[in-house]
Amino acid sequence: MNTFYKNLSMWLVIGLTMILLFNLFNKPQGNISSLTYSEFMSKIENKSINRVRIDGDTISGTLQDGRPFRTIYPLTDAELIPLLRGAGVDITVKESQKENWLMTIFVSWFPMLLLIGVWIFFMRQMQGGGKGGALSFGKTRARLMEQGTNKVTFADVAGIDEAKEELEEIIDFLKDPHKFTKLGGRIPKGVLLAGSPGTGKTLLARAIAGEADVPFFSISGSDFVEMFVGVGASRVRDLFTQGKKHAPCIIFIDEIDAVGRHRGAGLGGGHDEREQTLNQLLVEMDGFESNEGVIIVAATNRPDVLDPALLRPGRFDRQVVVPIPDVGGRQKILEIYGKKTKMAANVDYEILARGTPGFSGADLENLINEAALMAAREGAKEITLALLEKAKDKIMMGAERRSMIITEKEKEVTAYHEAGHALVAYLLPDTDPIHKVTIIPRGRALGLTMQLPIDEKYTHSKGYLKNSICILFGGRVAEKIIFDEITTGAGNDLERATELARKMVCEWGMSDELGPLTYGKKEEQIFLGREIAQHRDFSEETARQIDLAVKEIILEASQKVVELLEDHRDILKRMADELLEKETIVLEDIQRILAELRPDQHSFEQKPVSPAEPEITAPTTRVNASEQNSQDVSEAPLESKPGGREEPGVSP
Repeated sequence: MNTFYKNLSMWLVIGLTMILLFNLFNKPQGNISSLTYSEFMSKIENKSINRVRIDGDTISGTLQDGRPFRTIYPLTDAELIPLLRGAGVDITVKESQKENWLMTIFVSWFPMLLLIGVWIFFMRQMQGGGKGGALSFGKTRARLMEQGTNKVTFADVAGIDEAKEELEEIIDFLKDPHKFTKLGGRIPKGVLLAGSPGTGKTLLARAIAGEADVPFFSISGSDFVEMFVGVGASRVRDLFTQGKKHAPCIIFIDEIDAVGRHRGAGLGGGHDEREQTLNQLLVEMDGFESNEGVIIVAATNRPDVLDPALLRPGRFDRQVVVPIPDVGGRQKILEIYGKKTKMAANVDYEILARGTPGFSGADLENLINEAALMAAREGAKEITLALLEKAKDKIMMGAERRSMIITEKEKEVTAYHEAGHALVAYLLPDTDPIHKVTIIPRGRALGLTMQLPIDEKYTHSKGYLKNSICILFGGRVAEKIIFDEITTGAGNDLERATELARKMVCEWGMSDELGPLTYGKKEEQIFLGREIAQHRDFSEETARQIDLAVKEIILEASQKVVELLEDHRDILKRMADELLEKETIVLEDIQRILAELRPDQHSFEQKPVSPAEPEITAPTTRVNASEQNSQDVSEAPLESKPGGREEPGVSP
């Protein structure tokens, strides 16, 4: 785009320069007086004219005082020449020449021709750098990757071994199709890579291009659709035409949900441009014409919004899930990215992988990069484990704001709030271990309580969910017990606890009173790609019972936390004091405090994250944060989204 603007500027400068020169050379020279024919005849009679030049019907010359003049000569006046000779005027006659009409037309139309040329140049640049000009609207914008240009291979992909195996089979089929077809099998026509953002879908596609000894076309779903009707369908046809010419080949479509959304859900009716593009894609993938040797690999993080016709066998024969990596996968990913940096020799990637549950491949790459940037700022020669831990805390909890001015009273309230969260999480069974508690402001939070799970869970028990609600109430109850008042810091805690309790009742059938039923049907607008409403399919009486059941879960958890913290008030106060003194405490500090104050009491001791634990795949990281004059943040389990205890004037 920078080259385009540079060329456009050059052409505009050339055009303006030529127009300026044209006007300059056609400008009349000097201050020439224009005389009427009567004035001209009078000056001849007065002998005021020195010399004249007759050029067709134009007479020019100079007066006696040297001033130039010009007038029109009527060719029918036969007395002019004798009159000039009688007055002693020096006469010069220029030979009449035929007018060059081509030059006249060129000079007259040059500015318009220049503007037309600039416009054509601009349109050619808009439509692909001059390849076909306006006719290139319907040409595909897929980029053909030549053999040997891509350096990414499957060795650079880790943590998603099952997805790699599926794609390695596709590459083997392209290299040796007889190995599979001799038993009557056929090559898959399409592979859909589905997974959360950052899990490595596009990286897998680049690895395919690096491994496969076949042409590789790559294009984004948004490259098909333009403002002009029919362009998307034309580009799909041209893409498959190019694919057939280079068969066997692989065509990679990134973010296919841009054109593959469910038909009939658009705001423009059934004939909008996006649906025409999708229809053409469906026909090309499995229509009357055969596309042997052309394999489609597509990636999306929203497979739920794709049209069912696109997902059927014969089009996308395989749907490969690219998951969040487990602890072993995270370790391999960290090792790959660590080799590209100056990592210290004593860095244990296994410990780092244990402390990053829920991180995708992109998150882990960002973690290594943040640590490298920190090392550069501090002037370190290598990246140490301490820098990696610091970078991890920055990513998970936000950057430290030590310069933030906080009153002593507010700091004390924050310390008790976080101590309440941490103590409840430590004392209750079936909860995730405490990792770190801090009252150092991070991001928009004044304090945070961070938990890291020992193992990654696919499902959650009713007891685990109830204890999670208790943990959310730990900060509010601690403030009430110590200061006999509550603050706005627990606003987000209440919201998240209520949401979790309502899901227990309405979605997971965990209410004894209402039984194992689900209440409320979600309505999702496919075109928007998100849930926008919830259909109420129950009576007013049932709604009242739901509210009562949710309230009962909340009040039961709140009362349980009150009893727990009242029984351990001394430990709560000691934890808050250490937080005010050290600003940050860890699990070992909590265990030490409990051993000093309650040596004869053994609560449910929690183990820190250690390399000896079994491998896991779906982590839960909870961060409880206290923020000024707003809500508390808690990355609660399941589908609860992370929030923040916001500063004044900032809504979560």
